[in-house]
Amino acid sequence: MIPGYKILAEIHRGRKRIVYRGLRLPEEAPVIIKALGNELPQPAAVAEMQREYDLLKSLPIAGIAKACALELHPPNPALILEDLGGESLRHLLDARGITLDLFFEIGLQLAATLAAIHQHGIIHKDIAPKNIVVNPVSRQVQLIDFSIASRLPHENQKISPPNLLEGTLAYMSPEQTGRMNRSIDYRTDLYSLGVTFYEMLTGRLPFELADPLELVHAHIAKAPAPPERLNPGVPKALSEIAMKLMAKAAENRYQSAHGLHADLESCFAQWQANGKIVNFRPGQNDFSDRFHIPQKLYGREQEIAALLAAFDRISRGATEIMLVSGYSGIGKSALVNEVHKPIAKQRSYFIAGKFDQLKRNIPYSAVIHALQELVRLLLAESEQEIAAWKDKLSNALGPNGQVITGVIPEVEWIIGVQPAVPELPPAESQNRFLLVFQRFISVFTQPEHPLVIFLDDLQWADSATLKLLQALMTDPQSRYLFVIGAYRDNEVNAAHPLMLTLTEIEKSDTKNSSGKLNSITLKALDFAHLNQFVADTLRREVHDSASLSDLIAQKTAGNPFFVTQFLRTLYQEKLLEFDYREGFWQFDLARIQRLGITDNVVDLMAGKIQKLPAATQHVTKLAACIGNQFDGKTLALVNEKPVQQTVGELEAWPETRLFKKLRCRKNYRLEAWPETRLFKKLRCRKNYRTNYHPLLASCFCDNGTVKS
Repeated sequence: MIPGYKILAEIHRGRKRIVYRGLRLPEEAPVIIKALGNELPQPAAVAEMQREYDLLKSLPIAGIAKACALELHPPNPALILEDLGGESLRHLLDARGITLDLFFEIGLQLAATLAAIHQHGIIHKDIAPKNIVVNPVSRQVQLIDFSIASRLPHENQKISPPNLLEGTLAYMSPEQTGRMNRSIDYRTDLYSLGVTFYEMLTGRLPFELADPLELVHAHIAKAPAPPERLNPGVPKALSEIAMKLMAKAAENRYQSAHGLHADLESCFAQWQANGKIVNFRPGQNDFSDRFHIPQKLYGREQEIAALLAAFDRISRGATEIMLVSGYSGIGKSALVNEVHKPIAKQRSYFIAGKFDQLKRNIPYSAVIHALQELVRLLLAESEQEIAAWKDKLSNALGPNGQVITGVIPEVEWIIGVQPAVPELPPAESQNRFLLVFQRFISVFTQPEHPLVIFLDDLQWADSATLKLLQALMTDPQSRYLFVIGAYRDNEVNAAHPLMLTLTEIEKSDTKNSSGKLNSITLKALDFAHLNQFVADTLRREVHDSASLSDLIAQKTAGNPFFVTQFLRTLYQEKLLEFDYREGFWQFDLARIQRLGITDNVVDLMAGKIQKLPAATQHVTKLAACIGNQFDGKTLALVNEKPVQQTVGELEAWPETRLFKKLRCRKNYRLEAWPETRLFKKLRCRKNYRTNYHPLLASCFCDNGTVKS
């Protein structure tokens, strides 16, 4: 019951919401009612509905359903939308299929609507037939359901079980699965639209797989059959359009919905005039004036091959540790994340933890964080699977379960409360912990699901973690375990505890140990790869970008993070201008040189921070002092202001719009905001000087350590 409305029929029932067709009283105007399915709605769900309402009200676009009202009266909060009397494209496909003429009508409207949405800085993130409504009489098409839409220019997707991913898995882009080492931007919608076009043209999905993980792998790595092969009646031009939309790498898709619309218009004109489409090349009118930093790795082919070869070995039963070293910003984490692709194929578990310079006194901090993440992945599985995990863990741990639940309380959610274990002297207690922990890990290192653990910033690892690492690597029973460790080699020497531990692992008797240690050292980009990076960013030929690349090489010494920040600075300072006639970015080298951009990355980053409003600078400083991860309540408490006001201060700069998406979530990742990586990348460099900026100076003690 929703006061003032009459419900006529239920249209759709999902996990979170129920959609009804109804009437607004007393005028009996037709409306669509989206109500929360839970009788006791959580505040986050209500806030999400409020966000969708605000977003729809801000979009003056004909191709989306207009928001009429937001009814927050208990017990059933509801979003009221206009009803044009259409039916979903899903229903049309299931009932009678789509003719080519109708395909063009629907496709052209969808392309125009998507172009307008992207122009307003919105990513829909759930383009699928169920969210496309077609009026059978007027042929008007509308895009609906903006419940997970984002205002961010780009965002990162964490690895989650397929059933917890936002969006519709059958139509989801590779990067939206969280297993592509690529962030999500508006081009994820173009991939999903490509899958929709594919189904409209062929009557089937490109990947018809029942297993969710197999479907994820297919999106990442498998090429579907071209539509023209499945349906000979499909013109080759439309088949090529659909395949270009579904390119695995976003750089190879259409770069704008405007370009797609232009191609569809050209094809439709030929189809109406001649009944066929000839001399067509997809993307000939496609370009985007958005500034994109390419996300692929440059000059790392050998390192990627070494990493994937190591993963292949552990998939066949080995245990191995791979050390990735290099300066801060050199791309260690980006390289490690390339292992996500084969993980989806092998059904492996990938978990990650990060050591913090200020938490060296907390034993196993990064390992515990990683395993907490693993337990949450298990809890997202079905009740039968959770019961199976309970049996496996109980059998492995026996009466010593409390040893694990004492450090990883989340395990208790699976195996229940555990009896206390006898107290032992410190040495015996440590040995018991190592033994029980090895048994615990062995549950997850199996042929059907190898385990990959990524430990970042190992130079700050505590001694207890290093002992645990040595025990895991020298255990003769250990199999199907891949530990990847990243560290800054300029911050360790031969006497460093990490190096001593690695030496002990190398000395272990390989006849009695399955452990194996390999290493990768990342160097700065050479000029050829740097120039290719710059050329791809500017969408120019390498010989056209060489002069700018030479300047960037002098300023950044080929460090990928610094190169990226330098290019962003050029764009933000309007030193790069898009040439609409030529379709690429122009630069004036003399202007750039006259500006005198510093070659000191600390000065560069401090300059960016200095341009923030004073309130945003203050709250960002506080967040950085908390750590690389923080929650909104803690930050608001330290900021001595309400949560909403604190988050609003973070939103003052466009880059911080991340927090609009996360306003009602528990945790905020500071590292998701690229500019704040200054604090985690540089706060411990030996040549760091706190007098670069007053804001930064207030964060540090005289000896260079961060204030507590």
